[in-house]
Amino acid sequence: MEPLPAAEPPPAAARQVETDDQIALLSKPRNKGGNSDLASAGFNIINSIIGSGIIGLPYSMKEAGFPLGILLLFVVALITDYSIILLIKGGNLSGTKTYQELVKKTYGLVGYLILSILQFLYPFIAMISYNIITGDTLTKVFQRIPGVGVDNVLTDRHFIILLTTIIFTSPISLYRDIAKLGKVSLLSLVLTIVILVVVMVRAVTFSPEVPKSENAWIFAKPNAVQAVGVMSFGDIFENYCRDDNLATFGRFCYGVTVILTFPLECFVTREVIANVFFHGNLSTVFHVVVTVVIIAVATGVSLVYDCLGIVLELNGVLSATPLVFIIPSACYLRLSKERWNHPDNLISCLILVLGVLVMAVGFVMTVLHPQECSHGKEMFYCSPSNVSLHNSTLPP
Repeated sequence: MEPLPAAEPPPAAARQVETDDQIALLSKPRNKGGNSDLASAGFNIINSIIGSGIIGLPYSMKEAGFPLGILLLFVVALITDYSIILLIKGGNLSGTKTYQELVKKTYGLVGYLILSILQFLYPFIAMISYNIITGDTLTKVFQRIPGVGVDNVLTDRHFIILLTTIIFTSPISLYRDIAKLGKVSLLSLVLTIVILVVVMVRAVTFSPEVPKSENAWIFAKPNAVQAVGVMSFGDIFENYCRDDNLATFGRFCYGVTVILTFPLECFVTREVIANVFFHGNLSTVFHVVVTVVIIAVATGVSLVYDCLGIVLELNGVLSATPLVFIIPSACYLRLSKERWNHPDNLISCLILVLGVLVMAVGFVMTVLHPQECSHGKEMFYCSPSNVSLHNSTLPP
């Protein structure tokens, strides 16, 4: 297991993009036989923290309201940073070095099992969503190849998911040493930068053609609580037309980035299982078997179900929120020997209450007001009159 962030703290600012993964990183086990250099470790951490999640920020802003969305990013970043500090202090008070050990010593076997379930579910559902995004995104890319019609196998999302799983994600996920993913993570980060350039270019060239949304600058919206739990996974390329060549290039980069981020999540899920059932050590045979089973189940779900909006929202409020808000605060409050009115105790209580409220309200909002699944739907403004604009590339 990786030590608590006293040894290797992730940057708090980067956590504004994909808050949930930071606590997952704290629980990511250290490969006992690994020999990771600083560069490889850095690339893996940044890829897991930022990765493709940065593409989902517009979705969270839309759900929360742009001004409140910006405010929430800062608030969540500050809370996450303070949660890490609480984990460090809790580790020092309990004499433990990992998230799991801290919870087990504080709340016993039951607490440890609850934490392990949460740590498994979050990245596992992320794997499912990555497969769905890969299938949806790359099929649109292949449709732009001359001679590839709607009946071609390359436009079948099921085929694309199986193909990328067999050829790319499964072999990479079978690595035992996470350090070997350093170059993969570096490539993913480079592609993320390319994606951002594509999005910024299209923001300038395409925005005049898109009708303004009603109440676009309203301060807050009812779905703000849900946005806290799902500040990732919104596919911004759904907003572009299928015959947009520059957007198609961006989709290709996005699809590759998601494929390259998938193995990091697989490492987490596999190591959680290894810690719970195999005392942290997997033989070569069990390493392969566990990896294949995890990938097979995730792939199977992504083949059967193609819209994970509500699942991701539930995952955010029921899995990520406890990992970030509730558990670190609860552990510290139980271990703290300070007076009840000490600032750390008061802030921990506030974060704990806030986490419970986010869970409860987010769950109710998700059930009562589920988000519409419109993936693959062509936007109304993608009319033939805009063909010349869609097929344009970088402005001269």
